[in-house]
Amino acid sequence: MLYAVKDRVATITMNRPDRYNALSLQMMQELLEVVTACGEDREVRAVILTGAGPAFCSGGDVKEFGESLESLPLHLKRLTTSFHSAISRISRMPKPVIAAVNGIAAGAGMSLALACDLVVAAESARFTMAYSRIGATPDGSSTYFLPRLVGMRRALELTYTNRVLAAKEAEVWGLVNRVVPDVDFPIAVNALATELATGPTLAFGRAKRLMMMSQHESLETQMENETELIALSGKTADFREGVKAFVEKRTPLFTGQ
Repeated sequence: MLYAVKDRVATITMNRPDRYNALSLQMMQELLEVVTACGEDREVRAVILTGAGPAFCSGGDVKEFGESLESLPLHLKRLTTSFHSAISRISRMPKPVIAAVNGIAAGAGMSLALACDLVVAAESARFTMAYSRIGATPDGSSTYFLPRLVGMRRALELTYTNRVLAAKEAEVWGLVNRVVPDVDFPIAVNALATELATGPTLAFGRAKRLMMMSQHESLETQMENETELIALSGKTADFREGVKAFVEKRTPLFTGQ
């Protein structure tokens, strides 16, 4: 994993281009470390997750599975312990996380993209569940996020058939927010990340928290959650700045405080 911070934006790059960024046990452990660091770094106000080379992530390292056949259940539990902890960190991180899908996102790679807040895909990107191709069941939170994004029948179709979705089709299905021509992809991703990194970070984090809560709360409980968090937001410098800027008819200058 490569990790860099510039202009309040952290970029996490899966860096095994010769293996299409297949996730080994070491990579999953490193992913947990870097997303934890992002969450704790107060200078970071937006995060980009992407892959080096022609792929975003081709999924779990099947070659590593083959080397662990005699103890495969134990190996898989070790993998998912780190991987699922990393995804929990991503889904609860109080900062926007963008999956910049620059190529194939298969298996755990697709799961990882689904777990991010926003997905920007290059036109050449492709999405496929791929798990049943090797006789495996899905992991990486895909059985949580996928049915919520596309509905149960489509989620089962993608899982049973390993259908490959082109970027534009994935956008139509609701898996992708934006599809960008390959030549414009890096600029578009950085522009979105920069926009989010200059926004009201605490408000973004609380909005994300509310969206996650809404999956299991009643209407009345969720509205009470909204009341509590908007009142809490009223104590922030960014809320006060946003109100003053509106009254003064100017663009707000948010500091993430």
